[in-house]
Amino acid sequence: MAPNAAGTSSTGTTAPRLLPWSTPDGNPCYLIGDGTGHVSRIADNIESIQLGMADELPGYVGDLVDDPKATAPQLRYLAARMAESLRDVTRIARSRGARLPAPACDDDPEEEVDEEEEEEEEKRETDRGLAI
Repeated sequence: MAPNAAGTSSTGTTAPRLLPWSTPDGNPCYLIGDGTGHVSRIADNIESIQLGMADELPGYVGDLVDDPKATAPQLRYLAARMAESLRDVTRIARSRGARLPAPACDDDPEEEVDEEEEEEEEKRETDRGLAI
């Protein structure tokens, strides 16, 4: 059942939430609910921790990269944490983006582009008329 503009299906349930953890097999976990339950709060807390860690990571990167005594294992460890953090933040963004309501816009984006192009063409024609 496809979600509507408000992120809910016609039966009133919300769109599935991509959780910030995977199954032991590496498959994504989803939660269906209204976003106020115990599992939702756990997911919110984990996402908050992941985002906080991602926010602090650039400071460590700068310190370690600028250190001439940094070892290859230290740099590999840092690169692994950076990759892990990027995966976490990307997953959070996908999860939150999927739960955003669709824009309540009746306008066709293609129509807007056409109208803008027509206005620009009219302006060019007017400018050409003034130059003659």
